[in-house]
Amino acid sequence: MRLSIPLLAATLATLATALPSQQQITFSSPTNSAVTAQSLLSDLDLIALSSLPTDDLAQLEKHILSLPEKRKVQLSADSKPIEITEGEKALLTFANKHFVDVTDDNLASNAVAVQGKHSFPSKLSYSKKALSSVFDKISTKEMKTFLTSFSGFRTRYYRSDDGKQSQNFLLGQISQIANSNKDLKIKIREFPHSWGQNSILVRFEPTAKNASDEIVIIGAHQDSTNLLPFLGAPGADDDGSGTTSILEAFRVLVASGFQPSHHPVEFHWNSAEEGGLLGSKAIAQDYQAKGIKVKAYHQNDMTAWVKQRTKPTIGLIRDFVDPAFTDFLAKVIDEYSTIGWTSTKCGYACSDHASWSTIGAPSAFTIESTFEDSNHNIHSGKDTIEYSKEFSFDHMAEFTRVAIGTVVELSGGDSVVKSRE
Repeated sequence: MRLSIPLLAATLATLATALPSQQQITFSSPTNSAVTAQSLLSDLDLIALSSLPTDDLAQLEKHILSLPEKRKVQLSADSKPIEITEGEKALLTFANKHFVDVTDDNLASNAVAVQGKHSFPSKLSYSKKALSSVFDKISTKEMKTFLTSFSGFRTRYYRSDDGKQSQNFLLGQISQIANSNKDLKIKIREFPHSWGQNSILVRFEPTAKNASDEIVIIGAHQDSTNLLPFLGAPGADDDGSGTTSILEAFRVLVASGFQPSHHPVEFHWNSAEEGGLLGSKAIAQDYQAKGIKVKAYHQNDMTAWVKQRTKPTIGLIRDFVDPAFTDFLAKVIDEYSTIGWTSTKCGYACSDHASWSTIGAPSAFTIESTFEDSNHNIHSGKDTIEYSKEFSFDHMAEFTRVAIGTVVELSGGDSVVKSRE
């Protein structure tokens, strides 16, 4: 069976007849004029689409027809938004094309700035030795138990029933951890979204009366997707691993009796990253509109994969991030990780940190390796924990150490350190 995709924005529900390989793909722009997206022709692999099983093509057609809502998406930092439907996003995902959904953008130019000077300490306040009793609590067994269940959902696609169920499971795990230490005042809330799978936000309040109101945020995205969104997507690495790494950081901090002194700390498990950074954008723009200030946002997306015959390393993303915070994060990795870091790039809109950069908050992003050596099984049914030679919980634990180090260094860690030696 061959595939026909004439005008994606208007008639991409018809998938029946042959499409000449030289035919252009067009979208209708937000101004209703036809915009030829010739660059997308090479990205949208029509040969791969046309070779899909007949049942998959039929389900793709059904998926596209079921989500006719018009959306505006941006494909690069310097391009104008184009208009497609919610269902047609599936073709961009199939093409491995990064995009941001800008439909509901509400960037208030007169809102209180979320961040001021973008300055970070030139040296660290603590040390690996000072936090040794905290790091000793990190448990790869706990991490594996959680991720086995979390990646056991058929999919965590943000518009699916499974996606909502997986969110409720994650919320239950977070609540159980928070309730394990009654001495801490931890606030848990769902950030509601219209698509059903809510983001989850957890907050530690600072103890000092004169503490800053600038928040230190550690984030990951909870949703998963297949290249075809109706297929199974265990998402063990993307981003079950990042979700697990920061969940373990949260668990260890709670078990250690952590109370920040200088800044509030939040952990965010974002929804709908795979839909164009939807969840994190909604939160970031809500914070901007309310004048909520952000000291730094640290994203953890894919933390488990160590490609065979490569040296374990933490990939430190250098594009579309805040340079000052990224340089500070390098210092944190040097001190608190056992494997070090390697600079890499991931391109436009590759994870939720971009939502915070857009509103002016310092953001940084750590990933499992260089982008080139990262897990190529993502967005498929093969993204599982079963790759014993490459999927590593020890590697995930390195990101847990870095998340803890970032929190303690930026918010104040006297409540958990043994000494400053």
